[in-house]
This record gives sequence, structure tokens and C-alpha cells, in this order.
Amino acid sequence: MPHETPLIATIVAGLGLAFIFALVAQRLRLSPIVAYLLGGVVIGPFTPGFVADQNLANELAELGVILLMFGVGLHFSLKDLLSVRAIAVPGALGQIAVATLLGMGFSWVMGWGLGTGIVFGLALSVASTVVLLRAMQERKLIETERGRIAVGWLIVEDLVMVITLVLIPPLAGLLGGHAPGEVAPSGLAANLGLNSIAATLLVTAIKVAAFVALMLVVGRKVIPWVLHFVAHTGSRELFRLAVLAISLGVAYGAAVLFGVSFALGAFFAGMVLAESPLSKQAANETLPLRDAFAVLFFVSVGMLFNPAILIQHPLGVLATFVIIVIGKSIAAFLIVRGFGYSKGVALTISASLAQIGEFSFILAVLGVELGIIPGTARDLVVAGALISIVINPILFMALDRFVLRPERQPTAPAKPEVKPEAEPEAQPQPEASPGASVAEAAPAPAPLPKDDDIEVVQPTKLSQHAILVGHGRVGSRVAKALHQAGVPLVVIEESQSEVEKLKAEGIEVYSGPAGDYETLELQNLAGAKWLVVAIPDAFEAGHLVEQARTLNPSIRILARAHSEEAVDYLRGLGADAILMGEEEIARGMIRDLLQPEESQPGQAA
Repeated sequence: MPHETPLIATIVAGLGLAFIFALVAQRLRLSPIVAYLLGGVVIGPFTPGFVADQNLANELAELGVILLMFGVGLHFSLKDLLSVRAIAVPGALGQIAVATLLGMGFSWVMGWGLGTGIVFGLALSVASTVVLLRAMQERKLIETERGRIAVGWLIVEDLVMVITLVLIPPLAGLLGGHAPGEVAPSGLAANLGLNSIAATLLVTAIKVAAFVALMLVVGRKVIPWVLHFVAHTGSRELFRLAVLAISLGVAYGAAVLFGVSFALGAFFAGMVLAESPLSKQAANETLPLRDAFAVLFFVSVGMLFNPAILIQHPLGVLATFVIIVIGKSIAAFLIVRGFGYSKGVALTISASLAQIGEFSFILAVLGVELGIIPGTARDLVVAGALISIVINPILFMALDRFVLRPERQPTAPAKPEVKPEAEPEAQPQPEASPGASVAEAAPAPAPLPKDDDIEVVQPTKLSQHAILVGHGRVGSRVAKALHQAGVPLVVIEESQSEVEKLKAEGIEVYSGPAGDYETLELQNLAGAKWLVVAIPDAFEAGHLVEQARTLNPSIRILARAHSEEAVDYLRGLGADAILMGEEEIARGMIRDLLQPEESQPGQAA
């Protein structure tokens, strides 16, 4: 057996170090992206010790880019974008323009060319999807007005970056780099008097248009049909394989047949698949592989980073950080305020976007490959990303203390400063109403919570009650039985549509992650009699069971599981009763089969 296994060594070293650093990042409440980048730095050529194969790392990074872009397309929501388009579209474009101009100014100071400044500025202009969504989800802001603005803003930034990735290769020569293959003006291009760059752009535009048309006309019908066909086979493994084959196959086909980037092909594959009712299942099935290759992508970027940049160009690192965290934030704040929103909303959007991530790395690496930007610029982008991602949680801690927490106080709606925001939010509301969901439309009759989209959550007044976590197929049946039996009940549910449904039925419900300490306090866990954990995820359920047993040692805890290992795990954390689906089905069948014999005379015990 050969001992030269650079591919295995690169994967093992990358994932292993990423895991170790991620554990530390988790304890420090930092973004895992920082851990993955540091793992890449350790196995990169600029640090002592083991050096991974850079070429193989780049190949793995390409797979990471494909799956990252597929995930972006899969979560692309045109409805969410349209609901906040009045602020998200001009806001994102304005901030990108400001960041690009600041990057160009920095490039001029460094003595770089105009093309370098444009690409460098664009790399600093786009925020990380992972970091932004995580910060929003932790604070339960995704379903709020400010959360929808931030996500819509991010979608516009992502779309601009997708277009940028398509345009940069044919424009590389004009930007001071080397074009991957210019098209000589001939035929129609020559007749139109186009030069080589214009001819290349024309050919690129035709290829992209042909690919987009094929995906929108054929792909929208074929891809969902294939998934539905596979889903009806009942094979989960085959369904997972179909999703991966579609995402990778479309990305590769787009590059080979149409000459467009892997990123654009993967994005459109995800966007087309997002229209299928099976899109959520597809996202869940491919999440582990997408996460693994996303980690390898960040590790490969970390391998490109030379830590010496911190010593050689400390002022450059500082200037890059200032552009990302201060320049972008001020631009976003002024734009949001210019549209009439309150300071709280403007500060939330500013903090959300004060970092860079995935697209920044893709753009920086592409710029170096095409000779548009020097390696120093790429190192500054990675350094700026590392520092901004580390600083971002601190910004949100300050936001929580001085903005979000005061807004959640019961007296907040009565404060005068909330009123100015009611006017601007009343304007975009009609635009969102035609396609708005129940969750989005429900707050309209009650203007005060809608003003800042921060609902004032009051603690429950119940005691000796049941707390039900999860209102899915299992939880909904439990809730119905308890409600009919007159048992005091509080439900915890993450799905906003289910929350609105339960409120309409008169059941007390709290929205958000069940394991959150503040949420458990609101539900008076200390005074509850039962806790029913109806969610299927054993790890999430275990975290909740452990907290509940600590806060209320006398509470009776019931949970569900799908394996013997999960049963032992939950019992060890303090659950009183764990029901396993297969076991309960078997008991029911046995009871039904043996009932006639037990009921015969003389058979009773």
C-alpha cells in the first residue's frame, strides 16, 4: 500500500485542526470561520511544521465553493428580497459603492493600479452569510423587520458578487491582469467594430444568457421532476445522492459547456431547486457534506495567508479593518437613517454587515490567479476578515446592551423615540403585503410591536403546567390532547407559521430556540410540573433536558428518541421517560395481536 497520500493528509490535517480550533472558538463564543482559517494558517507554507499540498487544497476549495454557492442559491428567497426591496436594493448597492471607493483609495495610497483597487474594494464590500445569519438567529431577529432588511441586503450583495465573478475573468486584461482567454474580434463582433475585450464580454454575455435561459426554461421543470421521482422511490440515500449529483453536475456542466464559473452554475442549481417543495429536505440532506467542504474551503484560504503581513504592513491591516468595520458601518447607518428608519434598526444593520467572509475570499483568490491583485492584497483581505469576524460578536454584545435589550423592556413602546420609525415602516408595508406570509402580515394591525419589530415578551403566569417543546407531527398531537384535557400548557416552537397558528387557537406559545436560558425563565420552568420534549434531535433535546433538570429537579421530563444510544444519552442527562418510535409501534402491534387471546375465558391473570 503506498504511503504517499497527500490528499488524505490534507483532508485529515485540515479537518482535524479545524475541529480543534473550533472547540476553542466555541468556548470563546467566536465564529467558527476564524477557527477554520487559523487551521489553514497552521498547515500553510508560511508556518513551520507540516505543510499540506496547496494544489490539492485548491481543488478541495473548488468543491467547497460549488457547495457554498449551491447553499446560497438554495436559500435564495425572491419573496423576502421583494418585501424589503425599497431599502435593501439601494442600501446594498450604495454600501458596495462606498466600500469599493474606500478600497480604491487605499489601493492608490499603496501604489497599486486602478483594477487592483476595484477588486480589492469589492472584496471588502460583501458581508459573510454565515456570520450574519448566526448573529441574527441567536437574537431571534430573522423574522423581524430589521432581520428581513439585513437578509435582503445580504441577498443583493450576494447577487452583485455572483455577477462580479462572471465579469472579472473577461475583464481581467482591462483591470491590469491576464485574461484567461480573450476572444479575437471576428464575424459579428468585427462587423460591430468591437475590440478583443468587448468581443470577450459579448461572448461571455451570450454564454451566460444561454445558460440562464436553459436553467429557467428547462432546469425549472427537469430538476424538480427528477427530485420528485427519486423521492417516490422512498430511498433517502438515493435522494441525497440525486441532490449532490444535480448541484455538482450543473456547476461542472456550466463551466465546461458554457464557460461560466462553477459558482454561477451552482448558484442557479440551488435557486432552481429552491422552488421545489422538496427544497428544505434537499438542504437538510446535503448539509453535512456542504459543511465539510465549506470547512476545507476556509482552510485552503487560511493556507494562502502569510502572518508576516501583520508585521510587514501593520498600517495596511489597520486600514483594511477600518474600511470593513467603520467605513462600511457608517455607510450602512447613514443609508438606513436616510430612509427614515430608527437608530436601533440602523445600528443593527450596521453591526450585521461590519465583517467580510466567503465571497471576499473567492474574489481575492480569483484576483490573485488572474494577476489583478498582488498576494499582499489577498493577505490583507484574509487578515481583515479574521479581525472583523472576531470583533463582530463584541459589536453585537454592545448592541444587545444599549439597543436591543432596552427595546425589549415593557416600557419601550411608550418611549417617544420609537414613534419616528412607524412612518417609514408604514411605507414599505404595501409592497410586501401581496406575497407576505401570515407571520409577516400578522403584526400589521398592531403598530406598536411593528414599529421596531421587537415583540415585548411577557413571562407566563402559569404554574404547575406542562411545557411542550416542538409542535410538529408528534408535538401537535400531544398539545391537542393536553389542551382538551384542560392541562395548563405552554408551547415552544421555532416555526413562525406554527406560532401564529397556536396563538389563533388560544394556546400560549413562545418562539425561539428551546434551550435558551432566558426563554426557559419566561416559561416558569421552575414552577412547571411536566416537560415534554417532542423534537427529534437528540443532542438539542439533551441540552434542554440537562438545563431543565438543573433548574427544576422535581419536574417530570418526557422525551423521544430514535435509537438505543439516544435513549441512554437522554436518560443519563435526567429524562424520566424516553419513548422510541419503533418500540412503541412494536408494543402496539403486539398488544393488538394478543388482545383476543387475553380476553378469552380463563386467560385472565
